[in-house]
Amino acid sequence: MKILISNDDGVHAPGLIALETQLRHLGEVVVAAPATEQSGVGHAITYLTPLVCKQIVRPDRSSAWAVNGSPADSVKLGIAELCPWRPDLVVSGINHGLNAGINVLYSGTVAAAIEGAFFGITSVAVSLEEAADNDFNAAAVIARNVIQGLVKKQPPAGSLFNVNIPCAATEAAAEVRVVPMGLAHYGDQYEKRVDPGGRDYYWATWNPPRVPPADGTDVTELLDGHVTVTPLQFDLTRNDQAAEMKEWDLRC
Repeated sequence: MKILISNDDGVHAPGLIALETQLRHLGEVVVAAPATEQSGVGHAITYLTPLVCKQIVRPDRSSAWAVNGSPADSVKLGIAELCPWRPDLVVSGINHGLNAGINVLYSGTVAAAIEGAFFGITSVAVSLEEAADNDFNAAAVIARNVIQGLVKKQPPAGSLFNVNIPCAATEAAAEVRVVPMGLAHYGDQYEKRVDPGGRDYYWATWNPPRVPPADGTDVTELLDGHVTVTPLQFDLTRNDQAAEMKEWDLRC
């Protein structure tokens, strides 16, 4: 199997290195990741300025492509130019912090996987609950096992999966739950501060949802210590509503 790995925490992130180590058990690997951290950039791409990249050798002597762009840039460039072959699989992660619920829409980690799916390649985003002493090596073993299970089922080309791992799963045996993403609204508050020049500025605070998340979603299953897998799609069309709207007789 030929695997392209990327992330949004940067090419030197421990989660990426741990994931790369484990995925080498599954096949040949190329790493193309942002040169610097790109958390929360979503599906941004670079097209108004040149996209610069260079091949680096990391302290463990492994090589990787450092891309001066976004996670989506890294995967797009990796598939189109940097890989010596077309990947069979694109994996993004391991992100330092969960990408569950509406975080999926902001996540550079998930966007990198979506970019792989754009190319018709089965793609997986992997994230680990944030903690001061994250065990990325244990999380990478979990990720490898889950990814191996997904690939074994031979999903349709371009299939897209979001995997989240709670810290509890790196410390004791855990179950894998296939669940939808939660839709609870959170992170809508800001802390107002004043800079030394007397100007107001605002710092986002990721406060908990005002309304408790629905049971049976990635958010709630992660709270219970389960690893979650959510199949995603990037087609945002509301097909049910589109069919209804054909009868609306809209005019210009």
